[in-house]
Order: sequence, then structure tokens, then C-alpha cells
Amino acid sequence: MISTHPYTQLTPERVMDAIEAQGFVCDARIFPLNSYENRVYQVGIEDQQPLIAKFYRPGRWSREAIQEEHDFLLELQSEDLPVVAPIAVNGQTLFFSDPFFFALFPRRGGQAPELSSDDDLELLGRWLGRLHQVGANSAFRHRPRIQGAADMALAGEQVLRSGLMPIDYHASYESLATALTDWAGKLYRPDDVHTLRLHGDLHPGNLLLRDETLYMVDFDDCVQGPAMQDIWMLLSGPEQEQRQQLLVIKEGYEMFRPFPQHELALMEVLRSLRVMKYAAWLCSRWDDPAFPAAFPWLDSHRFWSEHIIMLREQLAALQEGPLSMPQY
Repeated sequence: MISTHPYTQLTPERVMDAIEAQGFVCDARIFPLNSYENRVYQVGIEDQQPLIAKFYRPGRWSREAIQEEHDFLLELQSEDLPVVAPIAVNGQTLFFSDPFFFALFPRRGGQAPELSSDDDLELLGRWLGRLHQVGANSAFRHRPRIQGAADMALAGEQVLRSGLMPIDYHASYESLATALTDWAGKLYRPDDVHTLRLHGDLHPGNLLLRDETLYMVDFDDCVQGPAMQDIWMLLSGPEQEQRQQLLVIKEGYEMFRPFPQHELALMEVLRSLRVMKYAAWLCSRWDDPAFPAAFPWLDSHRFWSEHIIMLREQLAALQEGPLSMPQY
């Protein structure tokens, strides 16, 4: 069966035509980079450094939502934050080549930082403190806002509607999803949560160390939410190690703004939400040919068995109460 997904139209020729329409001359060297949600390419430019071209998934974000991502990056760049902001052409950073919005970025190489290093964690804390200081200056109008229980309920519905989960797991999944959503509703009350503009997906894969500068990259999931969303994903290991990591991050963070220690109670809600949304994301993208090829195990019993085990662990974590930090 021939796929009719829009990304099948995105040939190398289409990519080059779109970029050359913005005044660049491509040298026909196009390398696809690792990205599933969007399509991202390194494109050679005659007599210049290569560019990174990002073609946004049609229908996912509105023009206004993508422009808010760009404006946030430009604002952070103007404050000397280590981000990779889009390139402006005639004052514009967002372009259109039907049916794709796309943007161009300078190329940045580098390597993942060692988050086991206190120096890197303290530096990250400083960058986050500054990022959140800028993020608190105004609010997103067109980007998503983390809603907690409502987001979990939607993720559960997307999984069950997809038909990819074997039927014998439905009852266990529905029971766990309901319990997690109930706990999220108790612990995360959107009207009571102080929110700001965030990176939203600050896992180690979105950090890049280059020439002793630690870049925060890929703001595609920037969101309005609690500061803890940008902090908890930097933690790893058993609880004692996570406590120590939090102390190091806090030390750097508090050079610029108070550390949101009161949001530790939200951490397991945010972690549970990510687990549920990851499965829902895979299910909702199954019509994209890249997904069955990259994630062939999604409809297997093994994947859903492991997913349900993770949800049970998250339910236990929510019931146990928040991680605490020592007071000094």
C-alpha cells in the first residue's frame, strides 16, 4: 500500500527548492537528521556553512504557535542564553512550502554533557534559572499549557482508540490510567500552579556541549507550565542520587531566581504524564511510515506489558509522596 502521508512529498528536490526560495544556493548535499516528529535536514550551502532545515509536521502546530517558539528563542538569544535561534530572512523566521511550515537554523555540532558531573549540573542550573527568568516575563498565548489530569485522560483515550494495544491489556490499562488521572487531579490543580514559558522537553538528548558552551536545543515542545517540568528530566538514578543532583542544580539556579522547591510534589505527576504521553504519541503517529519502521514493536505484547509495569511503578510513586530535599 502506497502511503499518502504528507512527508512522502518531501523529496530532496522539494527541500532544496524551499530553501533556495529564501535566497540560498544549495550545493545538493542533503543529510537527514534524527527526528521523527518533524523532518530535519543538514543542507549544504554554496560558499557558506551548511544550514539546518526543519520542516514542521503538517497540522500539529498553528502558524502562531510556531512563531511563539521562534520568538521565545530569539528573546532567549538576545539575553545571551545558549540556544540555537532560527535564521531571519527579510525579518521573517517562519516560511511556508505547501503543506509545510519550515525554518532554517545555523548548524551546531557538539556532544552530550556528562550529567554525572556536578560542574555540568550546576551550569545547567544556572542556564535554567536564566531561561525561567526570561520565561516568566510573559506567557504563551498559542502554545499548550500543562493541564495534568486532563492531559493524562486525553493520552489514555488516544492509546485505546488507536487499536495498537492488544485487547487483553485494555482492562489493566484503563484501570491504571484512571487511577493515575485521579491522583494527578489531587496533586496538580492547574489553577493553583504558577506557570511560565519553558523548554518543555529538556532531556539530555536536547543538550549539546560545544567549545565549553552547553547549548539547550530543540524547543519544538516549548510549553506553558511549572518550572519543575524543565528540572525533573535532568535527574537519574536512585532517590539519594536525585536528591544530590537537585541540590547541585539548585545551587546554580538560585544565582538568578528562587528554586521552586514547593513544586517537588508535582514531579511524579509530570513523570507519569510523560510516560503516558509517549505511548499516546507513538499511537497517534502510526500513519507516518517512519514510525512503524522505527518502532516495529509498538503493537507487541512485550511493549505493552512493560508499559503497564511502568504505569504501576508511577502509581506507587504518586502514592508514596514527593521526593524530599535535605535542608542546609
